Amino acid sequence: MPNKLIHKDKHLSRIQQVVAFIRKGIEKEQFKNNDQLPTINVFSASYGVARDTVEKAYGVLKQSGHIRSVPGLGYFVEARKKDQLRVLLVLNKLSAYKKIVYNSFVKVLGDKARVDLQVHNYSFKLLKEIVESKIGDYHYYAIMPHFDGKLKQADLIKALQKIPEDELVILDKRVKGLKCNCIEVFQDFEKDIYKVLFSAKEVLEKYRELSIILRTDSLHPKEIIDGARKFCEQTGRKFNVIPGLEEETLTPGKVYIDTSESDLAMLLKKAKEQGLEPGKDIGVISFNETALKDLLNITVITTDFAAMGAKAAECILYNKKEKIANPFYIIRRSSV
Repeated sequence: MPNKLIHKDKHLSRIQQVVAFIRKGIEKEQFKNNDQLPTINVFSASYGVARDTVEKAYGVLKQSGHIRSVPGLGYFVEARKKDQLRVLLVLNKLSAYKKIVYNSFVKVLGDKARVDLQVHNYSFKLLKEIVESKIGDYHYYAIMPHFDGKLKQADLIKALQKIPEDELVILDKRVKGLKCNCIEVFQDFEKDIYKVLFSAKEVLEKYRELSIILRTDSLHPKEIIDGARKFCEQTGRKFNVIPGLEEETLTPGKVYIDTSESDLAMLLKKAKEQGLEPGKDIGVISFNETALKDLLNITVITTDFAAMGAKAAECILYNKKEKIANPFYIIRRSSV
């Protein structure tokens, strides 16, 4: 038996909690065929559950075919076809990039899992409602915890801790202060942008200033500012954050990093109006790859969204509690 307490949840009765605890252990193959379960008295004492509750839970599991009883010997795990895993994937938004994560996640899981999709749209209230209403329904809960800067970290941690740590999967962004042995496949936004800029420092040598276009209402992680600033400090460049391009006059000798498609379009339009050529007079770097940026020869910094979904799915399939920094790289093109 795993040395873990049963996850207490107000949405499940104590009998249901014991049933779910053992059933999921069997389905994840933590309990093997013919393994002997603790006696009712031992289980009751070990996990602080009433003896009557354990007896009724064992009866439910026996009826469902998960376990069998042998007179005079006790209860044993019953051989049965492994059930399909049930996974809840909760994205922060729907976008082309998140679709890539979803597709690779589902592809790797294949017919071994059923994946249900929900979107919290940066609403912490909605995420809480999703978590509280779905506890006990899934083997794994894969969540992208992107929210605005107003959310208290302690509130987010409290909400995520409602999910048993062996069922929680954190995607895309780490949650500072969350201490649990869960699966994590994440971007380290500050380190990632610093590393890719530093890897391209020779290409960027002709630009003595760097600006990130990040609007005040943007929900992009603010850690990217810290990483870019660190790069500029170490390479002797001026650095600033531009909240919008509407009133901006582009400066020759500066490299601009945009964080949205609309800002990239406005940046290229202004460059054309001012007679500035990307890659010669100014530098242009955009977040996240698209086919259009490829056609326009725009340099891109991006994470590998397909790898993110695939790695998370592999951890689920093989029950590996790993913490994986997702690949982040630069695609160099003529715009710098």
